[in-house]
Amino acid sequence: MAPQIAKELTIGQLAQRSGVANSALRFYEEQGLISSRRTTGNQRRYRRDTLRRVAFIRVSQNVGMPLNAIREALAQLPEGRTPTKQDWAVVSESWRADLDARIRQLARLRDNLTDCIGCGCLSLESCMLANPYDICGEQGCGPRRLLTEPAPATATAGAAAGQECAPSCR
Repeated sequence: MAPQIAKELTIGQLAQRSGVANSALRFYEEQGLISSRRTTGNQRRYRRDTLRRVAFIRVSQNVGMPLNAIREALAQLPEGRTPTKQDWAVVSESWRADLDARIRQLARLRDNLTDCIGCGCLSLESCMLANPYDICGEQGCGPRRLLTEPAPATATAGAAAGQECAPSCR
């Protein structure tokens, strides 16, 4: 006689099967990413399909998606349904542009890691070379070169004077 498979999992069983710590599972539940029912002894019980939801969450996090994007993706599924291969295909396609932008940003960070971060301080000798007339500062505050997508060239004081934002600032 074959052993009967439990229809529900305890938090410890879910943690062991999913490779996610109990504390992370409680956090996912607090964030509305997974749900459980409570027994009369106030213990959490998870449906078996929660394993797939947790896998969906982990893979999404591994590709760099923030929890709010993951929550939105899971909210598009009919209540209580576990994500399918087709669901993952639809979600991953919708995230493609964001992931491509992240890849470009990481490549810029890698390529310019030892160079100026484009903070607009103009205190380093290289700032006047990489960012004459603080053109990057006119595109916004903060480290413009490494943390944001390059902005299109705009008419600035430097451009009006015949100088554009240095290529390293774009």
